[in-house]
Amino acid sequence: MKTAAFISQFAIPAFILFAVLYGAIKKVRVYDSFVAGAGEGIEVIAKIFPYVLAIFVAVKAFQASGAFDLLKLALSGSFTALEIPSEVLSVAFIKPLSGSASTAVFTDIVRTTGPDSLASRISAVIIGSAETTFFVLAVYLGAVNIRRTKYLVPVCLIADGVGIILAIAIVKLMF
Repeated sequence: MKTAAFISQFAIPAFILFAVLYGAIKKVRVYDSFVAGAGEGIEVIAKIFPYVLAIFVAVKAFQASGAFDLLKLALSGSFTALEIPSEVLSVAFIKPLSGSASTAVFTDIVRTTGPDSLASRISAVIIGSAETTFFVLAVYLGAVNIRRTKYLVPVCLIADGVGIILAIAIVKLMF
């Protein structure tokens, strides 16, 4: 374990040194390239900011409107019948919208049910099995100005649903 910690301390500095040396060998003006890339990064941030803001507002509106609680209430009976903890619904619904919000919900689940509970285990696997679909779509599609996404959102949500269902099934089988 100490070897891995030692190596990890030098991984990033070694990569930076490699990039500088490689650039020098190829006669690339490394610093000028870095500054140009940083300038382009600011342009990308300015371009995608409205999309990220829209996702943030949508997540907060979904939670504040009561739609999240209503959806959770509607499905909690089915989850109870399948012996799936109802806390899992929170992570399953929030994960496609926001990674940080789903992490906060997951932390609350671990705190209230314990780290070895079925709810915590399923939630942990869901966090690793689903994507922050709407955030990723906002950032990537906003960055390249793609407007027509006829099938993209439904396909992404189906993939998230499959990941969530498989996460629940695998954890239920293993624990």
